[in-house]
Amino acid sequence: MSVYPVRSAGASMGLLNHFSAIMRHQRGHLFGWVPVCLAMGIGWFFSLPVEPSLPVLWGVALAVAGLGGIARALPESVSPFAIAVALILLGLLLAAFRAHSMTAPVLGWRYYGAVEGRVVALDRSQSDAPRVTLDQVRLDRVPPTLTPTRVRVSLHSKTPGSIQPTPGMRVMTTAHLSPPAGPVEPGGFDFQRHAWFAGLGAVGYTRVPLLGIAPPIGGEAALVLFRLRMNASARVRQHLPGDVGGFAAAITTGDRSAISQEALQDLRSSNLAHLLAISGLHMGLLSAVVFGAMRLMLALHPVTATRWPSRSIAAGAALIAATGYLALSGGNVATERAYVMCAVALCALMIGRRAISLRAVAVAGIIVLALRPEALTGPGFQMSFAATTALVAVFGWMRDFDGTVIPQRLRPVVAVVISSAVAGFATAPISAAHFNTIAHYGLIANLLSVPLMGVLVIPAAVLAAMLAPLGMEGLPLWAMGLGLRWILAVSEAVSGLAGARSFVPGPGGWVLPLLALGFLWLLLWQGRLRWLGCPAMVLALTLWHGVVRPDILVADTGTLVGVMTSKGRALSKEKGAGFIARNWLENDGDGVDQAVAATRWKDIDASIIHLSGKRAAAAFSGCRLGDIVIASAEVDAAQQWGCPVFDPSRLRETGALALRKSPEGWQITTAREYAGARMWNTKPKRRAGRQ
Repeated sequence: MSVYPVRSAGASMGLLNHFSAIMRHQRGHLFGWVPVCLAMGIGWFFSLPVEPSLPVLWGVALAVAGLGGIARALPESVSPFAIAVALILLGLLLAAFRAHSMTAPVLGWRYYGAVEGRVVALDRSQSDAPRVTLDQVRLDRVPPTLTPTRVRVSLHSKTPGSIQPTPGMRVMTTAHLSPPAGPVEPGGFDFQRHAWFAGLGAVGYTRVPLLGIAPPIGGEAALVLFRLRMNASARVRQHLPGDVGGFAAAITTGDRSAISQEALQDLRSSNLAHLLAISGLHMGLLSAVVFGAMRLMLALHPVTATRWPSRSIAAGAALIAATGYLALSGGNVATERAYVMCAVALCALMIGRRAISLRAVAVAGIIVLALRPEALTGPGFQMSFAATTALVAVFGWMRDFDGTVIPQRLRPVVAVVISSAVAGFATAPISAAHFNTIAHYGLIANLLSVPLMGVLVIPAAVLAAMLAPLGMEGLPLWAMGLGLRWILAVSEAVSGLAGARSFVPGPGGWVLPLLALGFLWLLLWQGRLRWLGCPAMVLALTLWHGVVRPDILVADTGTLVGVMTSKGRALSKEKGAGFIARNWLENDGDGVDQAVAATRWKDIDASIIHLSGKRAAAAFSGCRLGDIVIASAEVDAAQQWGCPVFDPSRLRETGALALRKSPEGWQITTAREYAGARMWNTKPKRRAGRQ
């Protein structure tokens, strides 16, 4: 009888020893998991159905401290797991702190009246209208305690007399404002959360002229840099008109307001839109140009070449240039992320460490997540770190490869092909998940365009910036324009090819997290168990392939209804609610426009009734058992019809709707239920709070 416990104990000891050996093999490679654990905690915070209370957050903080102490007492093979749990909880705390720090008034009703404020940002809306962001806001008859800190207004006025807004100018107009809208469908993009972290308390539009009531004021550093950016953008566009100038302004100052929608669409269809964003590619190329030029200059003199730490000096100069580029570009989230990654690499060079390594990428990820936890949910963060991590890992694996197989002259070409293919492969699922498109010829377009960015466009931009104070920027800008014309020509040609892009439906909520964990496990884990990441990625793609879109979608205002048919989603209107219609069709993986989708409405099931406007609601006589009525105007006689009715007052409580048909009837999911009760979607005070 006593032999069985011995065998059991021996087997247990064998498993423990095997586990300890596996964990010892990870020694020195666990740091890369730090930002992964932080990201898991941040994602957990954003997925919570209710806002965690202050006592709960204090309890989480105590748990983090306790786990940190416990980890020291645990065996070396087990302590990393305690640290991982602590980091996950710390990520949740970071996200909670950031969310609470962004607390500001949000408009609680639809407002029409005078709007006054100071211009702090200029851009263009998706409808290509100029758009201004204002701070120091004043609204008619709205007390300061209820006035949003920032509002964003699209300028649709075609009446002469509207002024051209400039940074710091105090302006006024008469505008329609409303609170930031919720998701266009349950589980869709949460603009309320995005607006909360952007500091926007209201958004809207105006159809009357914008009037200037005070010249540019305010000497804050942000406004000074804003003016510098806009002046630089205007100067670039003086030398390079049209889309070329808009492209040049976008990659030098971050101002995209001068590039046309047609050029933007071509860049997106050819997978070259990433060249517009000041991201890791631009920051890395600029730093590399400055670093290389400085090292070349120091190598020209024997003293500086042999006695000075030329590499550290060149890295310091590149860091200064990157910092200036960050300031000039406006410092948005994508550029900040790129700057952090670049700064980590340059600082590593300055102290004699390897600049490009997974540890450096991990440090950059930790810094970005600590400063802006909300960036985790955006495509920019996900695509940037996916591409960088994949490139560093792949080229790290290739260090042991016998390079003599590839001729010396072909190595740069091979490096460009491999880097473009790896970055494209790593970012393609993320891009498809967020933008619902796949550019089939993106690799070709990037191979024809990205090298030119490095050898002509960015060096010319650096030279133009150096000569601009002397008024001699014309020649380098001309050279820069040659490269950008080529890139625009490539994007137009590639996007015009048959089958240049296809559309895919949006994935379920678990697809991207599971895909990311499988991808990171494959790259970060050491040993044969790393291949367990492949089944996780396959499972994620399988879940994506099997996604089923809702049978019916209803806008939160009742102005638009979308019903799935055998030909695709049918829309109840061919015009109006264009943003909602575009998002629904994109999430379906449907490439048609709203007008085409509206022609399918005649094929829908008659049990879905959409009453558009007050007249339609007044003329409606009644419904049958099983019908569902969606009304865009308030309905007084809803109780007499004997069927479910969703009018604006009810939809304000539920948000957008998704309906699925089952044998038991309609299963209704509301955007409010899906998003939960969070601080960014909590209903603000209503009109009763006005004075």
